[in-house]
Amino acid sequence: MVTVDTTPLKEWFESLPKNKDFEKLQRFNKVLFTDPEPQVGQTPKEIIWTKNKAKLYRYQPNKVKTNKVPILMIYALINKPYILDLYPGNSFIEYLTDRGHDVYLLDWGTAGFEDRHMKLEDYIVDYIPRAVKKVLKHSGAKEITMFGYCMGGTMTAIFTALYQKKLPIRNVVLLTSPIDFEDAGLYTNWLDKRYFKLDNIVETFGNVPFEFIDFGNKLLNPLSNTVGVYVNVASNIENEEKILNWKLMQKWLNDGVPFPGEAYRQWIRNFYQENKLINDELEVRGERVLLSNITANLLNIVATRDNIVLPQQIEPLNDKVSSKNKTLHVVNAGHVSVITGKRAVAENYPFIEQWITENSK
Repeated sequence: MVTVDTTPLKEWFESLPKNKDFEKLQRFNKVLFTDPEPQVGQTPKEIIWTKNKAKLYRYQPNKVKTNKVPILMIYALINKPYILDLYPGNSFIEYLTDRGHDVYLLDWGTAGFEDRHMKLEDYIVDYIPRAVKKVLKHSGAKEITMFGYCMGGTMTAIFTALYQKKLPIRNVVLLTSPIDFEDAGLYTNWLDKRYFKLDNIVETFGNVPFEFIDFGNKLLNPLSNTVGVYVNVASNIENEEKILNWKLMQKWLNDGVPFPGEAYRQWIRNFYQENKLINDELEVRGERVLLSNITANLLNIVATRDNIVLPQQIEPLNDKVSSKNKTLHVVNAGHVSVITGKRAVAENYPFIEQWITENSK
């Protein structure tokens, strides 16, 4: 074993002038290397149902529920859903439950190697309908509001198209959820079937590692997502609130989960490469998915600064559904800032909450 004597470096560091710049440097070092991670997902919850790795949570069960239509949240198969319950005062779930909504979330859990053959339809057909029935039974409600974020919104739209006539779905809220993949920006080029060896990737990995997908996301804006991360924290080192938000986001962004291999294969091939959903060509266990079957009240939210899901991937849904009450709401935000941060809390939370309340009477 080679032992490195760090005494000279320590002595040099301690010899630096003890001025304000030095204090900032100390703070920067502390934030990056020694500060504890912030606690996330703090809103009280209980588990009311499980299946495989998935858990169905009910939030703030002891709070009075004044809204008669419960909300079931569906998130993507990658990243963890606590982005919807990030931190006290910066939590969409906390905001809704504090205002009398009965909120549930289907957490997919972390896929293991044994889940590598799980397909999208397994989640959409075997999990979501059962979760809906559990929510309705547990809450005693006659109808439900479905809330989908990102890929979870795409899955929610497919589920609603398949089950609109079978289950009492009153409202559908979709947050930055891709529906049309004709122009997905850089992803369209990167995932071109002529060059992207999809089958090789799935066969090699089994479950596709979070880091593999995260690296692609970072390449959408490489400077901002690498050097910019540290420039941001350095420039705000004296602002405790901004530093806390930075820590929260870094924790979530680096806390991803594997993408089940077969589901990933379907997600890339059927959506990014062949764009089947918007063109009424997608089939789930022999049944064609027709977005025109959706008649529920629809709130479809676009974030103009989103480089993960572009506005043109979201907007076409409103022309496909048969809903009489449908709203396309455009906000000045990114893919994540649409649901976290001061502006989201001040503007987006109240708008969504009011829409759900008014359409649940």
